Amino acid sequence: MPNTPAEVRSSLIDALQLDLVGPTPNDIAHVDEIIDQAPSKWYLTGFLVPYEASVEQRSEDIGNDDIDEISQVNAGDDEKQPESASARRAFFPSSMGLSILVPATAKEISVTVHWGDYCPVDEENEESQEDSKNQLQLPRLWQRTPGQAELTVPLHVSNAPKHWEIPGSNGLRLVTSVRPVTAAELVPAGTRSASMFLVNYRPPAANPYSDIAFAFQTCLIIRTPYSLVSRPNLRGRHGDDWDEKVADLQYRDDYEYAVGHNVSAVAITNDDATCQEVRTAWMPIADVEKVVAAQVVGVELGMEALAAAPTVETLRNMMSGMVDAYGVWIEGQKVKFPSDPERIEVANDLLDRATRVNKRIAAGLQALDDPNILEAFRIANRAIAIAIRQRSTHNTDITPESVKPPAWRPFQLAFLLMNLVGIAHPEHPDRELVDLLFFPTGGGKTEAYLGLAAFAMVLRRLRNPTINSAGVSVLMRYTLRLLTLDQLSRAATLVCALELERQKDTQKLGPWPFEIGLWVGQTATPNRMGKKGDNDEYTARARTIAFQNDTRKPSPIPLENCRMALRKGERLVSPRSQSSDWECIPNGLLPLVKPLEAEPPRMGSQPGAWEPVRAKLIAFLSAIQKTVLGAVNGLPLTPSNYSQIQISQNHCKLLVSTANANLPAINRCPSLQ
Repeated sequence: MPNTPAEVRSSLIDALQLDLVGPTPNDIAHVDEIIDQAPSKWYLTGFLVPYEASVEQRSEDIGNDDIDEISQVNAGDDEKQPESASARRAFFPSSMGLSILVPATAKEISVTVHWGDYCPVDEENEESQEDSKNQLQLPRLWQRTPGQAELTVPLHVSNAPKHWEIPGSNGLRLVTSVRPVTAAELVPAGTRSASMFLVNYRPPAANPYSDIAFAFQTCLIIRTPYSLVSRPNLRGRHGDDWDEKVADLQYRDDYEYAVGHNVSAVAITNDDATCQEVRTAWMPIADVEKVVAAQVVGVELGMEALAAAPTVETLRNMMSGMVDAYGVWIEGQKVKFPSDPERIEVANDLLDRATRVNKRIAAGLQALDDPNILEAFRIANRAIAIAIRQRSTHNTDITPESVKPPAWRPFQLAFLLMNLVGIAHPEHPDRELVDLLFFPTGGGKTEAYLGLAAFAMVLRRLRNPTINSAGVSVLMRYTLRLLTLDQLSRAATLVCALELERQKDTQKLGPWPFEIGLWVGQTATPNRMGKKGDNDEYTARARTIAFQNDTRKPSPIPLENCRMALRKGERLVSPRSQSSDWECIPNGLLPLVKPLEAEPPRMGSQPGAWEPVRAKLIAFLSAIQKTVLGAVNGLPLTPSNYSQIQISQNHCKLLVSTANANLPAINRCPSLQ
């Protein structure tokens, strides 16, 4: 049994390989496996059909496959099915291979070929013999026979490809082509391009025994005593694409030694980064290195420590080391410049941008002289710390107080500081910039933007602690519903933490609570409350009753648990009497936050039904990417077919429409009448 995460991932990869392609050359346990279906149906890829096979044998019709059909109709725009694809055929390959670059001193290479053959297993029983007299029977069992051959191929330049019969393969051939490379400025003189193809020249077999002539789990391995020549990257050297130029610079020390044809190529590199072995892979894999935040000497990263700083000078001194450390890093990169003039130009541009970012971080530190910005920064740090402590206790038996003090990663704190000025001053030039956080999953992107979101929401309240400062401050959009709901859960914890902070001082943060809303189609949450006797199965009332009667049905609300009070095993239950909007909903599933002290923090839009939401002043709005949203005076609006409509109401006049016809028209929003 695997014990470590790496071992678990390796086991999953092996299982996927066995399921999709079949046994590898080193898989002793399945070397002569018996399967109960034709191998071309059992395995998804990795096999070669005969070169002269008929169209019926070498292709399959995939255009009319009905996958994941949903019987539910009229459930909202999330349930609309895309137009069916036109009928098309997917053709199986008859060949696969590799291309490499070999040095002038190379005379020959060693090629190892692996494959598997499958043949029907005889079934000796009276029933099958009787059936065979009446009709043609499909083979029910197929047994694998492994195949392997080694060839030594000379590297002579020729105008025509050469064919090499593979011993014991009954018709498989290795087809080779060796050509000179004339671009001497890109590769060493005398370099040649060698291409090796495994081709199935077996005679086709008649149905239903066509798989006998197929070659399964095909694999080519090329070995040479000489170091292969790396392939030059031409994409970023002389083009105008900025991303390609940056990639060419940053990956200038990474090399490609082989290219696959109809298959992927894997290079086995030595410790000195040279390569003497390449092989094919029907299911390629790659290791994604873990990103671990470095510690910056002299920089306080603890959220609670930053929130508790007594003066602006103390707080600035706790973080100023980040500017100095980043400046030292920038200077250190200049001594690592490449020699290529075009790469030097790109490197200079990147370091100029890094210098501007460092200046923005320094400007953020100076902006703390503003009392409102200073207080918003403190409260944001405190709220994020509360949210992280609380999330750490979800579905556990531990308490928030026992959690390790939350701390920023250096890039998170830098991201927050560099955006303080742009958030605080709407007319600042930084508003023209888009800062991209590019980290793998688990790298800390969510906490970074939630910290900035907390700062923006709090600063707005500090500057105007009246109801006029309530409303949408943050719009979060994601492309997938499940990802949206996950981020909603994390954002809801932060909003609850902010609401707890507001309740401590309503004179400072205003009388209106911090609230969060979810903007999705009615498949995820109901659009209407509903009432007894309306016979509408998509209302909040109907879906709540259905869920109570059968918990296998989808939950009518996105968050069933309180983000701030939940302990292991607890579920949120509130009586309907707490909200007149919900008097039509049965007891037992009302998603109000469970009381903590005197008055609990409110998360706003109950389950997300439009009718109660329209009267809310939601501060944080989470939406799926396809929804185009506008806000008037901080209020989310959802007209059916409006575009570029202007509404003058105090200090607001912008609305951009959504195409969701299921949502109510603009004249149903009482705050705009």
